[in-house]
Amino acid sequence: MQFFKNITVKQGILTTLLVFCSVISIVFVHHNEQFYDRPIAEVIKADVAESEPMTDMYDNDDYLFTQHLTAVIKNGQYKGQSIQLTNDYSSSGAFDQEYHVGNEIFVSINNQATPSVLTGSILDLKRDQTIIIIAWIFIFGLLIIGKRQGLFSIVSLVVNALILSFALDLYVEHGSLSLLLIIGVCVLLFTIISLLLISGLNTKTYAAIISTLLGTVIALIISSVVMWITGENGLRYEEMQFLTRPYRTIFMAGLFIGSLGAVMDVSITMASSIFALYEQDPTISVKALKSSGVEIGRDIMGTITSILFFAYLCGSIPMVILYLKNSSPLGLTLSLNLSLELARALAGGIGVVLTIPISQYTALFFINRKRVKA
Repeated sequence: MQFFKNITVKQGILTTLLVFCSVISIVFVHHNEQFYDRPIAEVIKADVAESEPMTDMYDNDDYLFTQHLTAVIKNGQYKGQSIQLTNDYSSSGAFDQEYHVGNEIFVSINNQATPSVLTGSILDLKRDQTIIIIAWIFIFGLLIIGKRQGLFSIVSLVVNALILSFALDLYVEHGSLSLLLIIGVCVLLFTIISLLLISGLNTKTYAAIISTLLGTVIALIISSVVMWITGENGLRYEEMQFLTRPYRTIFMAGLFIGSLGAVMDVSITMASSIFALYEQDPTISVKALKSSGVEIGRDIMGTITSILFFAYLCGSIPMVILYLKNSSPLGLTLSLNLSLELARALAGGIGVVLTIPISQYTALFFINRKRVKA
């Protein structure tokens, strides 16, 4: 009951509005088929017949299943009509999947099909219902825990996503532009917008912005020099070679943005901690602030580098398991799937380690300026 007593009228109105928007958006994505150009069908019946066991390219046993689906078209000129579909999927589920009653799927309708008997093929699963629910859980979690700063975090995330989308569209349309230059401008905007929205217009924010930019740029320069000296030995670009643009440049751009997140986290943590110590005791010595900064840096260094390692590697786990399941050698499997991820994690780790002293001395510089002016 105490929680509800602490809610003001303005907060209550905002909460009601957000709940209303979440309900409306969830209902909308469950009935938005008419806004799609591609035909969408809802599965109403799914029969599974197991086929003969098959052998894959590595002589491992696998099973191939065939589903006979009956679905109802939800949009387009055939809306309301039934369509017969066949879905072949393997037990490993590497490049296919089983569908269930209630799933909405994108389909391609056979041009020779008669209106009474529609046939076609499955293109993909419609996933926007799941995405919108997860997105609202994330938004409410940020607002409940972060409150005002949580709201600004959401605004920052949306603005940064729009900037990145515009930047990538610009590069796709104008391939002659330097991708690293475009991403460099994005990194500058990401840093300024995120830190100003979350921390406000103050010296702590200025210190965090400067140390973030310095740490990110220095980490990228060191990574580039190391790659040049080693001739990029050990980096496997096979997964990127289908791109029509220089994949090394794209990898470096991803390295640039990937390092930014961890570096920004370290910068604002160090700046906030040191400024908090100064605000509690304006007479605290520079030596005490330095020693406190060193202790804080040591505490966060290991955890953030571990977070980087796990965050980059988690996306490769399904492919690693798939390769190992198909008797691929462990060394080749790790080299093909983890070399780029490890490089990104190491580059981010370099940025984290360098940013700790950079942010510490940047914060001390602004604190000394405050003392001189006072």
